[in-house]
Amino acid sequence: MTPEKMKMEYDKDVDAAYIYLQYPIAPGEAKHTVEINENIFLDYDDQGKLIGVEILEASKVLRKEMIPEQKKRA
Repeated sequence: MTPEKMKMEYDKDVDAAYIYLQYPIAPGEAKHTVEINENIFLDYDDQGKLIGVEILEASKVLRKEMIPEQKKRA
């Protein structure tokens, strides 16, 4: 299976979006997280490569058309 390059998921229950810059991200692959502000977090692998972005309060941070169908993050 070839990994997808990018994927975005949205969990309506917690109003959080996750942008995978590499999909899938294996459990434990995110080795370092940087908080940009109270709503945006960047996940990096052990090589320092950005692999994902978490956005809390996504409905307030992102434009409505940017939020994918209301699917829960796995």
